Amino acid sequence: MKSFALELLKRGAVGCGFGPIVLAIVYWVLQETAGVLTLTVNEVCIGIVSLTALAFIAGGMNAVYKIERLPLVWAILIHGCVLYLSYLATYLVNGWLELGTAPILIFSAIFVVGFFAIWAVIYFVTRKKTAELNDFLKKKQLNYPFDK
Repeated sequence: MKSFALELLKRGAVGCGFGPIVLAIVYWVLQETAGVLTLTVNEVCIGIVSLTALAFIAGGMNAVYKIERLPLVWAILIHGCVLYLSYLATYLVNGWLELGTAPILIFSAIFVVGFFAIWAVIYFVTRKKTAELNDFLKKKQLNYPFDK
């Protein structure tokens, strides 16, 4: 548990540096698409703190995959649930998502589809790379002169 906590802190610290950058992009998009021209000091402060915390959580939660006794399916579910709750809370706190059944259902559907799409890409890329590596190792093994 101690190694998980240290890994979470290390990965989270690296990830949290991206929070303000993401926030700047979000505010720029809001200006360009929603006509948001001014922000209060409170909105900026909440945005900086919440996005830094979100980036810390998103970066840190990758440590869940380092827990050897935890099956991959459980690690994916824990990671997905923590990310979902973190993103939802961040969007609600910043007022980027209205509190209501329809907006939260739409957000949830988009999150689930996006999360599984990313995992599908990771799975197929990893599977392809693993197959290529296995083929390479088989060829190397066939060419290795055992009997000489």
